[in-house]
Amino acid sequence: MYAKRYVLINAVCILFASCSNSPSKPVGNATPSLKKPPLTAPFRYHKAVEVAPGQTYDIFSWGRGSTAVGAFAILHSDSAGMKYTTTTGDLDGSITDVYNSDMDTDGNPEILIQSQGKDTINYTKIYAFEFRDNDANKLDFPRLTSTQKKGYRGNDNFYIRDGKLIREFPIYDGNTSAAKLTGAKRQLEYGLRSNSFTVTQLSKDSTSTSSQPVVKQQEHKQKQQVSSKKKRRQAETRKKRRRRRG
Repeated sequence: MYAKRYVLINAVCILFASCSNSPSKPVGNATPSLKKPPLTAPFRYHKAVEVAPGQTYDIFSWGRGSTAVGAFAILHSDSAGMKYTTTTGDLDGSITDVYNSDMDTDGNPEILIQSQGKDTINYTKIYAFEFRDNDANKLDFPRLTSTQKKGYRGNDNFYIRDGKLIREFPIYDGNTSAAKLTGAKRQLEYGLRSNSFTVTQLSKDSTSTSSQPVVKQQEHKQKQQVSSKKKRRQAETRKKRRRRRG
């Protein structure tokens, strides 16, 4: 494990060194470039998150070959305490963004890594960790329930609002590749309590787009049954009247 971390940290150091040792241009009056230096293989993604002065988390993804799988690393730099730790894990898909929050307001930051797969529904996966001092506690991000998944075909949008993680995604009229957008969205709010996620649905959307036509069909059948009964009764009444007259 220590050897693996040593190799990873060395690779990251070489990456930064190669970026900083690029040939310098004459200073003159040239405007400095604000572009981030490109990552070199095997690294694919990098984002630095500073949660407090001297407390920085550098999130990397790397891997050679297929971009469908890889690995991620969270490098925690505690420059005040002169402590540096590494948290690694397997990665499904590609990292699209990283968020930090303190959803349970206990003073310990949470790092949330969002990855997106490239299957038929562009599914989203969240890798979540809470950091206490220099220890990382992995958190299990909840899967969508059967009700929440109705009409779901990926394309999630995540953001932090009031310290909570908000998730939005468009609703389709089915779950197959032929499904079409309904124009509605589903919105979920994630919180944290005792190191477990809580989920609240904020939007009041229709989770079953096919229920309305079924109800209309049933109402139409009921009306047909009622009208046929009325016709039978009327026919029987006419027959009785004819018999009395005869």
